[in-house]
Amino acid sequence: MRVLITGGAGFLGSHLCDRLLAEGHEVIAMDNLITGNPDNIAHLFGHERFLFVKHDVTNYIYVEGPLDAVLHFASPASPIDYLRYPIQTLKVGALGTHKALGLAKAKGAKFLLASTSEVYGDPLEHPQPESYWGNVNPIGPRGVYDEAKRFAEALTMAYHHYHGMDTRIARIFNTYGPRMRLDDGRVVPNFIGQALRGEPLTVYGDGSQTRSFCYVDDMVEGIYRLLLSDEAEPVNLGNPQEMTILELAHLINELTGNRADVVFQDKRIPGDPQRRCPDISKARSALGWEPKVNPEEGLRRTIEWFKARVS
Repeated sequence: MRVLITGGAGFLGSHLCDRLLAEGHEVIAMDNLITGNPDNIAHLFGHERFLFVKHDVTNYIYVEGPLDAVLHFASPASPIDYLRYPIQTLKVGALGTHKALGLAKAKGAKFLLASTSEVYGDPLEHPQPESYWGNVNPIGPRGVYDEAKRFAEALTMAYHHYHGMDTRIARIFNTYGPRMRLDDGRVVPNFIGQALRGEPLTVYGDGSQTRSFCYVDDMVEGIYRLLLSDEAEPVNLGNPQEMTILELAHLINELTGNRADVVFQDKRIPGDPQRRCPDISKARSALGWEPKVNPEEGLRRTIEWFKARVS
């Protein structure tokens, strides 16, 4: 296939570039580099089947030649980023999705949307199945990201039903691994950075809130299987192994040998979900997919990658 990945210099996008090239496909990575990093794809420059295009996808997208698939991963994805760029986050979810869908339609290409578990908001149903409509505050500080992704899903399904387009929607839960930024603001790079510097780990709230952390290689496998499937309705991709933030902090301290323990602070962002865990029954049945890498192994790999960055 010849594939366009928007947000291709980002954390997940760059790993998808690697995977698709490894599978023999031709890849065009597009990114405006607001939150993406060219270092993530520097090793691909010069590859005969790889092309990087710096472009803001909220503007008209032109790609010469045929395309078989468009994977729309462009968007700030961490709270620190979408609070810094609230308008851009809304624009890439709305205008960017519209432009990417229009390109896929014009090329007769498959379209895969990177959605998020944030469409469930602070969930009242647990674990969250795809049938759950969510509990989102549209005007809260997280609303710019949550509503952008909810709109993107609605637009994708409208193109699927009205234009008969071949579309996919991946609802991605917390993912971690190499190439996350140290200043990303998400909990795994925050904790690893503090632990490697010998600092106490900052836990917001009492640490009882839960997340389900999926290693990036497992997530990329799920996304690739979804792309090749016939599943048009949203599919949860994430690790159903739920963990409290305090448990994560203690595990990272153990793996890094950090003796500084933890400190507690008030929650940073109102509306932070108390529990987050995917029901992946659909991914198991439709894609034959579930995570394989356990948290200890995934964190060890991530810590090794971060060591050079911290030093």
